[in-house]
Amino acid sequence: MKRISGLALVATSASLALVLTACSGGAAGTAAPSGSPASSSAAAPAEARTFTIWDYESDDSAMGQAWAKAIEIFKSKHPEVTVKTEEQTFEQIQKNAKIVLTGDTVPDVMEYNKGNATAGQLAAQGLIAPLTDAAKQYGWDTKLAGSLSATAKYDDKGLMGSGEWYGVPNYGEFVGVYYNKDMFDKYSLKVPTTMDEFLKVMDTFKAKGVTPLATAGAEYPLGQLWYELVLANGDRSFVDGYQLFKSDVNWQGAPLTTGTQTLSDWIKKGYLAKNSAALKAEDMGVAFIKGTYPMMVSGSWWFGRLSTEMKANWGMFTFPGNKLHPGSSGNLWVVPTKAKNADLAKEFIDITLSKDVQNVLAAKGGLPVAGDTSAITDPKVKELTENFNSILSQDGLAFYPDWPVAGFYDVIVAQLQALANGNKDVNATLEGLGKAYTTGKADILNG
Repeated sequence: MKRISGLALVATSASLALVLTACSGGAAGTAAPSGSPASSSAAAPAEARTFTIWDYESDDSAMGQAWAKAIEIFKSKHPEVTVKTEEQTFEQIQKNAKIVLTGDTVPDVMEYNKGNATAGQLAAQGLIAPLTDAAKQYGWDTKLAGSLSATAKYDDKGLMGSGEWYGVPNYGEFVGVYYNKDMFDKYSLKVPTTMDEFLKVMDTFKAKGVTPLATAGAEYPLGQLWYELVLANGDRSFVDGYQLFKSDVNWQGAPLTTGTQTLSDWIKKGYLAKNSAALKAEDMGVAFIKGTYPMMVSGSWWFGRLSTEMKANWGMFTFPGNKLHPGSSGNLWVVPTKAKNADLAKEFIDITLSKDVQNVLAAKGGLPVAGDTSAITDPKVKELTENFNSILSQDGLAFYPDWPVAGFYDVIVAQLQALANGNKDVNATLEGLGKAYTTGKADILNG
């Protein structure tokens, strides 16, 4: 059973340690097993070892159930090791990872977000360990070839897509539209496949006094809806420029201007609730589960929760008309540089890529990267997997809007909250976003 950890308290303790000691160094290293990179810190004696895992998946999610299977396998192989699992939240790790990993109380393996602004930044700062040798030893470099490995590699500036392995994904994810089939049936509505059809569906609900879309402006969901609308007007060259810095981004160009204007229009039309700017992702999810809203634009990570808690009949479809969608390989397992049990961390990561664990992901709707799709029997899981495979077949994964530069997640949240509240118009919102993006990009490229 997972427990909630006081990450904020750990972060505070780490801050105090930094103030008191000015710099904290790791213990002297010991020899690593043959074929694997040496750990930067000495492992504790076998009889006293405690292996600590941090993640932010709920117990009933596909990932949570898969990780539970991985822990079960790990314990069977290492009965002498005490395994401690600590469930954080995405927000806690996003905000506090750097300060926590600078301190001395760190996990041995940790789930972390991927991209330039997150895993790339930790890699460039030396806070997570390179895993290239382990990738070769365990065969991750062949099992996760091509686009699946893009989020795992970072260069010396922390740019995604090349360089050393710093993390390992073991599932896929994407953003789509969850919908309440009972509410659709009530008004004789069909799943939209184009933007025009999508607008007609939302107009029908609005005319019946039903707010069409559940979202949340205080955390990631509103930003992902915004990015869907930007991608509706963009192409792969836009994504490569925005995410990988292959070209300059025009913040007054069609994709960003049209997408932001569309979001503003949807807010004014009442497609989103008036209090959306103040809501968090949990508020959004709970409201959709209760049937307050007929649709929710969010990620495949909600699938397990809905399967467990939602009483109404429901399904999922890809964002209508889009060829590009927010999504990627899943979050990464990373090993902090100061981890005391780096050898066990790498073994645990490999277990999460094993057939037994991957098949749990497949069966529960976790979009495995190395599973047996024939193991899928549930119709909803098949629908989810088919949607993901459809996106993959079109090279449609466009990563996430906050990835390119450090701190951009908070900027997106703040700027879109201001847009939703009416405190900023489209031009001012784009100016705020563009300024932060351009400054952050310069910091990375010139750093």
